[in-house]
Amino acid sequence: MVRRERPGVVPLSFGQQRLWFLNRLQDAGAVYNMPVVLRLRGDLDREALRAALGDVVARHEALRTVFPETDGQARQMTLDTWDVPLPVVDTDETALPELLRGAAGTGFDLAAELPLRATLFALTEREHVLSLVLHHIAGDGWSMAPLARDLGTAYAARREGRAPEWRPLPVQYADYALWQRELLGEEDDPGSLAHEQVEYWREALAGLPEELDLPTDRPRPARSSHAGGRVTVEWNAELHRAMADLARESSASVFMVVQAALAVLLSRLGAGEDVPIGTPVAGRTDEALDDLVGFFANTLVLRTDVSGGPTFRELLARVRKADLAAYAHQDVPFERLVELVNPTRSRSRHPLFQVLLAFQNLPEAGLELPGLTIGTETAETDVAKFDLSLNIQERHDGRGTRGIAGTLEYNGDLFDRESAVAVAARLERTLRALLADPDRPVDRVDVLDDDERHQVLTAWNATAAERRHTTLPGLFEAQAARTPDAPAVRMGGEHLTYAELHALANGVAREVTGFGVGPEDLVAVAVRPSPSLLAALLGVLKAGAAYLPVDPGYPADRIAAMLDDAAPALLLTTEDTVRDRDEFGTAPRLFVDGVAPVADAPTDDRRTAPLRPHHPAYVIYTSGSTGRPKGVVVEQRNLVDYLEWAGESYPSARGSALLHSSVSFDMTVTALLTPLTVGGCVTVGSLDEQGLPATAPTLLKATPSHLPLLRALPSHASPTGELLLAGEALRAEALREWRDAHPGVGVRNVYGPTETTVSCAEHRVAADEDPTGTFPIGRPLANTRVFVLGRGLLPVPVGVPGELYVAGAGVARG
Repeated sequence: MVRRERPGVVPLSFGQQRLWFLNRLQDAGAVYNMPVVLRLRGDLDREALRAALGDVVARHEALRTVFPETDGQARQMTLDTWDVPLPVVDTDETALPELLRGAAGTGFDLAAELPLRATLFALTEREHVLSLVLHHIAGDGWSMAPLARDLGTAYAARREGRAPEWRPLPVQYADYALWQRELLGEEDDPGSLAHEQVEYWREALAGLPEELDLPTDRPRPARSSHAGGRVTVEWNAELHRAMADLARESSASVFMVVQAALAVLLSRLGAGEDVPIGTPVAGRTDEALDDLVGFFANTLVLRTDVSGGPTFRELLARVRKADLAAYAHQDVPFERLVELVNPTRSRSRHPLFQVLLAFQNLPEAGLELPGLTIGTETAETDVAKFDLSLNIQERHDGRGTRGIAGTLEYNGDLFDRESAVAVAARLERTLRALLADPDRPVDRVDVLDDDERHQVLTAWNATAAERRHTTLPGLFEAQAARTPDAPAVRMGGEHLTYAELHALANGVAREVTGFGVGPEDLVAVAVRPSPSLLAALLGVLKAGAAYLPVDPGYPADRIAAMLDDAAPALLLTTEDTVRDRDEFGTAPRLFVDGVAPVADAPTDDRRTAPLRPHHPAYVIYTSGSTGRPKGVVVEQRNLVDYLEWAGESYPSARGSALLHSSVSFDMTVTALLTPLTVGGCVTVGSLDEQGLPATAPTLLKATPSHLPLLRALPSHASPTGELLLAGEALRAEALREWRDAHPGVGVRNVYGPTETTVSCAEHRVAADEDPTGTFPIGRPLANTRVFVLGRGLLPVPVGVPGELYVAGAGVARG
């Protein structure tokens, strides 16, 4: 590279364009400030320091360049005359940190101000602290070495009363900006470097995820404040050696080892299997630039594919291949990559990647000032450009690796400091696990610590409760003996007491047994909602068989498919229901409307086989929303465990429960059977003007979609005790108006797939709970355990998405 004849208007370099645009667009403040704080002990010549700063600014044009705007376009304007103020502020150690924070946190007006600001804080005659703040548009990490070296040379000369003597720089930053455009050429020229590299990146970044989904403490705001913080990262020599050894074996670098481990961790934290990570490169591809202060750094997007469960050694090979290709095409400015991918523009996140990995292996920025002892101090700006940014540096001595140290910068809009500390700890834990066995699949690496693992696996699943080893007939018959004259079921003006329902169900059981049907057999029950339906279902259970509820209102093809798949031994129905309907198949039929009551309850010696808790109680088919509907077999012990829990947990079941939905949905089991085990009454009706009972139920189970209907119906459609909402996600906004009208009613958000017995978890909505968004599904029920697992069936950290696994008493057969 050589000096160039300057045109009338010198354009910005590609990197400067982005920084200028961000500065103008969103008032980036201190986000792109590069603060350096030096503690100077000894005999400081303030005037010599002031003059030396002017000398350095004179030597490096980038430090005396401003960026005025003409017709919407910025240009570089190098000043021929300038002033480098060095204000001196008298202070003490107590006030110093806040003063340094203020100096580092003050933004630049790039159109008018020099991009370098200096302030000298005087603590005593012989102790000063120098704050230098450089805007990124005029410098990068590499620039700190020539800046320090030249400042030391100039100060030494000025102390002697002379101007510094140094070799002229071969080029200035404006020469680089012009050369960069010449080097790349035109993208539409097939022979240009720009064309070749752009085509590579167009393919390499195709389908790039717009945002990494990480567990945050707060939702992402519409506009980033760039507030942030840092936590220390410190890896000892032993870990450093292990990284270096694996890197050497794999013909890779320590950077690549860290990148691969970081990608594994981010993936385990919910980022998916396609993990883009940004990294800066020095961009000084010509030795003429080595001693120049300026912004040459570029940013690459390193895409890591963790899919398919590779071993860490295999993943490292993937990373090496992808990184080498990216470095071979590093000349395309990051700004052009953004244009190529064209992600949805957002002021809330960084484009193309939100996590940065930087290895600060830069030339040593040694500063020597005669007569002074110099120490460096941390300059806190409390800003963050990215969601997470890992900035680390290898340490070496004569014996080799000595450890790695740095910081993890975090976005304060999203993360609390404690969360950032946890991420840093997880990264070290992940690295150690991967390096201990690099041939283990990466999806088998556990990122939880012992306390987290105990919490999610054990503490939150401490649900053990004592239950009776009995069957549903045993529960119901015990209740009928306690309250024989209490109403068990109502429909309009018709009702049955417990004794009457018991007797009618006994009659059904005798008839069912007469067909040779008993334990491990299935009886399809197609009876419209009525007291007879309850008698039919209880009768099948008393016979020891399992019932398959078939809603007569279902489409013919669904009924036929269910019966063909389940092959029931018997169809329990009414003549009116099945008349002229071929979909009900050819199974033997028992008409419930002709069954007479029987006083004596069936016993094992009258059944086809003894009834035991492991025998099926019912079969209900899934909706088929994720494929073909499948029948789920719930055993007696599953049902008893749920009903005993529900009877204790829902005191309103001792009053009346409205059975308003098809019994072909398992959510109706709560209103259908829970009251019958605790002395309550099942009211058969519907949520409309015609089928609404005259008095409000104490217990109602419905879906969130019923809430608008409940608000529109008369007030006695809503329960007076408890409202259970299940079957769909419950949004706070949908519930709020109903709760305002019924403040004394308890609300539960209930969750459970058909493959569990009715439900497996629930969230009790507190009286003062008024969130936004979706309510959680809550905690597991008694004798139930729930686990959120990621790839490799390992538990994920709190806040990380995974698949829900359910274990315990409620899980259906198989």
